[in-house]
Amino acid sequence: CPAPCICDNLRAHVLCLNGSLVAIPDTIPELTKKLDLRRNSFMVIPAGAFLATPFLTHLDLQHCKVERLEEGAFRGLGRLVYLNLASNSIALLYQESLDGLSSLQQLILEGNRIEEIQPGAFGQLGSLTVLDLRANALVYLPDMVFQGLQVLRWLRLSHNALHVLGSEAFAALPALRRLSLDHNELQALPGEALARLDGATRLDLGHNPITYVAEEALAMASLRHLFLDHASLQDVAPDAFARSPQLRMLDLRENQLQGLPPLAGGLARVSLDGNPLLCSCLLRPFHNWLARARVQAEGACAAPPALRGRPLDSLKPPEMRCSRLRPRPSPTTPSEQPRAASSGRCPRGCICSPDFHHGSCENRDLREIPRDFPGDTRLLDLRRNTFRTVPPDAFSGLKELLSLHLQSCGIRVLQPGALRGLESLVYLYLTDNQLSTLAAAAFEGAPQLAYLDLDHNAFTHVPVGAFQILPNLISLRMQHNTIGELAEGDLAGVRGLRWLYLGGNAIRHIAPAALAPTKMLEKLQLEENHLVEVPTAALQGLPALSELKLSRNPIKCLGDNVFQPLASSLQHLYLDNMGLEQISPQAFAGLGPKIRSLYLESNKMSNIPNMSNFTGLEILNLQDVPFHCDCQLLPLHRWINTLNLRVGATCGSPKEARGLKVKLSTTFQTCPGWGQGKAGAAKLEKITAASKSSTKKRMGKSSARGFSKSRA
Repeated sequence: CPAPCICDNLRAHVLCLNGSLVAIPDTIPELTKKLDLRRNSFMVIPAGAFLATPFLTHLDLQHCKVERLEEGAFRGLGRLVYLNLASNSIALLYQESLDGLSSLQQLILEGNRIEEIQPGAFGQLGSLTVLDLRANALVYLPDMVFQGLQVLRWLRLSHNALHVLGSEAFAALPALRRLSLDHNELQALPGEALARLDGATRLDLGHNPITYVAEEALAMASLRHLFLDHASLQDVAPDAFARSPQLRMLDLRENQLQGLPPLAGGLARVSLDGNPLLCSCLLRPFHNWLARARVQAEGACAAPPALRGRPLDSLKPPEMRCSRLRPRPSPTTPSEQPRAASSGRCPRGCICSPDFHHGSCENRDLREIPRDFPGDTRLLDLRRNTFRTVPPDAFSGLKELLSLHLQSCGIRVLQPGALRGLESLVYLYLTDNQLSTLAAAAFEGAPQLAYLDLDHNAFTHVPVGAFQILPNLISLRMQHNTIGELAEGDLAGVRGLRWLYLGGNAIRHIAPAALAPTKMLEKLQLEENHLVEVPTAALQGLPALSELKLSRNPIKCLGDNVFQPLASSLQHLYLDNMGLEQISPQAFAGLGPKIRSLYLESNKMSNIPNMSNFTGLEILNLQDVPFHCDCQLLPLHRWINTLNLRVGATCGSPKEARGLKVKLSTTFQTCPGWGQGKAGAAKLEKITAASKSSTKKRMGKSSARGFSKSRA
């Protein structure tokens, strides 16, 4: 059994939790069935990483800082049924990333930063029933992206930024019963894409900025439950759901509806709570329909004043009087863009897929960017060629292109107008090139660009004003360059930026106003730079910042109130591997219940301030910190004992306590007040033991049923 793992040979389980592993151990017992590797630091899962454990059925890789899955990473795991990759930093799923998982039933990818899924990525997952892609960075779903998922039952796409769905995005999902698209950026009901889901019975579309549901907008033969709550609906057409004959429950809570027409179909329940319903004569047809069709309605009048607060089902028609009302203009139906016809031929040496609208010339030793791709190409992969420069109008005629891959092409210059004509472009990957400067004119003609990847180039500074004509930019990556500072004006115009990645540079200074344009910034990664103090002044005016990463900066001391500007928003704070020697008592002032994860491992301080108000912690890492286990550390000892977390804190001194867990060290027993704390702990332990005993008695009678429920 490899250190620091725990092996249960009887049950064939291996646990390597909260460790400092940087590679998959190659000495795990071959017959292992369940492998738990949570909270390690793998970064990359290489090809064939699990070939030595072919009998695995369950694999947990949550919180492992994984950024990349190499093609063939899971080959040999033909028995695996459960794979959890949640809460990592995976950005792309390539065609062969998940090969070899022919028996997989559940795949959890929640909480990564997946921006794009290439068609064919799930092609080998013929047994998958649940696919969880919540809380990623998806903007677009291409046609046939889920091809191969023949038995998938539930597809979870909530909490992304989706606003473009290919008309065939959900084709080839014959077994799908539930689709979750809530908390996205859809501005209209994606009726054409949803029409492919003949068997789906539940559709979640809440929390999208949809303003209008048009005539016959939804044609789903088996749909029974539709959620459109917390959207921006102002009107619904009478026949909006006429082509969904099985629809019984319609949730329209918390919208902007003043009324509804009688709705075609077989509805049994409509929820309208939280809408500004105007209970005038204009609502009588809807009210009469409710009674005639015996539809249960939930909602109350907002006007006129005499009826305010009255439930809909308590109204009588004579009460719903007419008055002189200014007519409310009907919202216009969102126009549908005409689909460009496929035109042109595929360039020599390249591959063009009309089904996927995908073109590829990867690694073809090309010296110039090829032309004559079909006009309806949406994903173009030109990686690993040698272009040196991208000339003006290099991609003319590709108005539908959404994703452009130019990684590892030796590019030194992006000329003005290089992207002209790419009016639909969302993703641009320029990683591993030789760019040292950029002009705003290079992005002319690509106003929809949302994800820009400039990692591993030759930038010594952020190109001033280069991104000011990109109003929709969400994510900017400039990691592993040689940027020395972040100056005022560098980020001018990026008012919608949410994620900024600047790790692996040489940043020593951040000007107080450098981040001022990024009012919507949610994630700021500054790890592996040369900062010697927290850039507190620069963090002012960032009300949405929830994640700050300062790992591997030479910051030796945290002064008072250094994170005060982020008190109302910060949830994830990375302060590991900094050589940190001292944390002042008020360093975390203002922070508290909102903090969900705090990383302080591999530092040099011997104590930390009182953090008892950090009541929302889900992750606390204190490994490889040389705590001095004397009476001054007693509050930390007591606090750690109240947490249901593995924190990894060990004593570095005094000599007799060195190597012991802070939680278990006996050096605190001579401290004043130890007896009181011990008595309280003993009382709590007695109560807990009694509760466990009672639970065991109850569970013993129905263990089989409980096991069945837990599996379900």
